[in-house]
Amino acid sequence: MLLNLETIPSFYKNYVKQIEEPDVLQALRISGHRMLELVHAIPDSKADFSYGEGKWTVREVLCHAMDTERVFAYRALRFARNDKTPLSPFEENDYAPQANATGRSLKKLAAEMAHLRTSTIDLFESFTPEMLNRKGIASNKELSVVALGFIIPGHETHHRKILQERYLTNKK
Repeated sequence: MLLNLETIPSFYKNYVKQIEEPDVLQALRISGHRMLELVHAIPDSKADFSYGEGKWTVREVLCHAMDTERVFAYRALRFARNDKTPLSPFEENDYAPQANATGRSLKKLAAEMAHLRTSTIDLFESFTPEMLNRKGIASNKELSVVALGFIIPGHETHHRKILQERYLTNKK
């Protein structure tokens, strides 16, 4: 299903613009594959690296990406099931310290990411075209199920690029 970028709230447009694939399932598959390639290439010595004061570590970024995918997939499920209850905002900075990032190895995080993405793809494969077009309110913004399907890989792509550019360069 194609996505009309005009229907995306402005906060999410930069995520969605990073996705080249016109098909939501293909976008989820490709971004998941690219992220896992990167995670498998991260040396253990970089797991707790942060590029600046107050910035998340590599592990925290990975946990954040998974938390966000879970929240957005849950929103998609609710909207696809025609649940009209407005959903509250997701405060990433409240979640990050509670993610137990330091208690999980990069290998474990990679396995968890793979399982999560498989589950997200299974969820989106189960949606009919009618379900993909359904909308709901989250964080006081109207979103369609298909929009959430593109926001998930767009958000992940955003963080994959940050990991590559700010965390995994030749910095110590």
